[in-house]
Amino acid sequence: MLFNSIEFVFFFIIVTVLYFVLPVAYRCMMLLLASCYFYMAFVPYYILILFFTIIIDYFAGLWIEREQDKARKKRLLLLSIIANVGVLVVFKYYNFFLDNISVVLAQASVHNPIPYLAILLPIGLSFHTFQAMSYTIEVYRGNQPAEKHFGIYALYVMFYPQLVAGPIERPQN
Repeated sequence: MLFNSIEFVFFFIIVTVLYFVLPVAYRCMMLLLASCYFYMAFVPYYILILFFTIIIDYFAGLWIEREQDKARKKRLLLLSIIANVGVLVVFKYYNFFLDNISVVLAQASVHNPIPYLAILLPIGLSFHTFQAMSYTIEVYRGNQPAEKHFGIYALYVMFYPQLVAGPIERPQN
């Protein structure tokens, strides 16, 4: 569902009306469900990738905030960053690196046996990766308390109007 499609216009109108009709207590949940629906409109099972990073960073934020030992805090932050960058590298740069390896091997007349990934890039991958990393970094620095409510944190990472074009926000905003 693209922003310039008629489907998005109807989706946006429905979500906006629901937002103002629902009691305040249900608005975040409705926006989270709308964001999940929006994300799944592209390639439905890619939401699993998004949930993977959301779960890792949600718990990393909680553990970083609770941890007293600076070295352990740093390791938790590093784990979060590695998980996020790992997903980004696999989906965005795997074939790029494979192309370069193939060129180098071809110079030595060697065939590259590693298969290419025939996948579409998940929508908003860079955005939600950096959005999630900004959260754990801010929690690590002590600039932001860890979000205790999983749904609110998930909405911070995947809020549908920002998902495709940003901007990347600091969690305190």
